[in-house]
Amino acid sequence: MWYDNGVRIIIKTTNLELTPALNEYIETKLWSLNKFVDKWDIEGAVEAKVEIGKTTKHHQKGDVYRAQVNLALPGQLIRAQREEWDLRVAIDRVKSKLQQEIKKYNDLHRDH
Repeated sequence: MWYDNGVRIIIKTTNLELTPALNEYIETKLWSLNKFVDKWDIEGAVEAKVEIGKTTKHHQKGDVYRAQVNLALPGQLIRAQREEWDLRVAIDRVKSKLQQEIKKYNDLHRDH
């Protein structure tokens, strides 16, 4: 999906269905990162490839979910991945990690 002056988000799933509610949750979380990458989004240069899925069904712990985002910025790829008991928790933690890494990227490129 394309946003006006924002991140292009591509979502891929493994072993689970991408419901409209889950799609909206992912897009809302990643949309909040726009304020950090807006200045780098030159002609759609910022792209987030999201992979979510159910990795296993552990006999004692239940389902394990994985969320991974590869965020392409000009000259750099930022990657964050988490496995959690709940997919939304994994998405939240990946978003937090991306936010930290984007801030580092912005600090390094502040003078350029």
